[in-house]
Amino acid sequence: MRSHPLFAPWFSLAPALTIVMVLLGASLWYAVAESLGVIGAIGQNQPSFSAYRAAFLPASEFWLSLTFSLWVSLAATILSAAGALILAVWLSERNSGGFALHWNLAFPHLVWSVVLLLILSQSGLFSRWAAALGLISTPAEFPVLVRDRFGIGILLSYIGKEIPFLTITILSVLRSQPVGYDVVAENLGASRWQRLRYITLPQVMPALLAGSLLVFGFIFSSYEVPALLGVGYPRALPVLALRYFLDPDLRLRPTGMVISLVITAVTLVVAVASLRMGEK
Repeated sequence: MRSHPLFAPWFSLAPALTIVMVLLGASLWYAVAESLGVIGAIGQNQPSFSAYRAAFLPASEFWLSLTFSLWVSLAATILSAAGALILAVWLSERNSGGFALHWNLAFPHLVWSVVLLLILSQSGLFSRWAAALGLISTPAEFPVLVRDRFGIGILLSYIGKEIPFLTITILSVLRSQPVGYDVVAENLGASRWQRLRYITLPQVMPALLAGSLLVFGFIFSSYEVPALLGVGYPRALPVLALRYFLDPDLRLRPTGMVISLVITAVTLVVAVASLRMGEK
């Protein structure tokens, strides 16, 4: 009975998928049309690739923003994955529930970024404590950790949020695996590093890679954290895209749509890769 097409998962999801695909398709169609310069509000109805040429010029800010976004996304993803793996193994060995991880996930990224801004800025809590303790003369001498051109504050924000997410993902895999392999390896004389390399890593690597790809895609396409903790130059791609889109000169809006389509394409590729990785 369950093998009947009416009970197929895709058929059950059809209503929700139809709504999502219609909304997504309409949005993409609008974005593609506007990236080609079709803007009815100013009487532009002839498609043109001028916005693509403007966005991809060698001297365009797009390339610097792309480099900055890739740097932040890759660095935050790699550091989060490494920290999550270490923390998950440590918690697994101690059979800890990791309640603090769930507490951290309850805060939205924007709230977490505001907290870091209030704590780590040169007029924030830590700088005032350092000045009060005599470690620095004035709060302005505190190291620039947020709103810096290297994106350190953005990295700290994402790492603080993504380590708990990836840790919970790895823990769920570790706790679903039998402990016999690790015990047998320990009885055979395998060191802690050898057990980690040959037993733990192969078990968690598919989930870790899939989760890391999702983290990369999320960071690459995220706007609020770079807008709050970043600087005016260089800007992350989502911030640059919105700047073009909100420009009073409507003729610059197609350039913003071009950048948005690039972000969408990268995010879709990463999402598909994550799904393929999770199936293995």
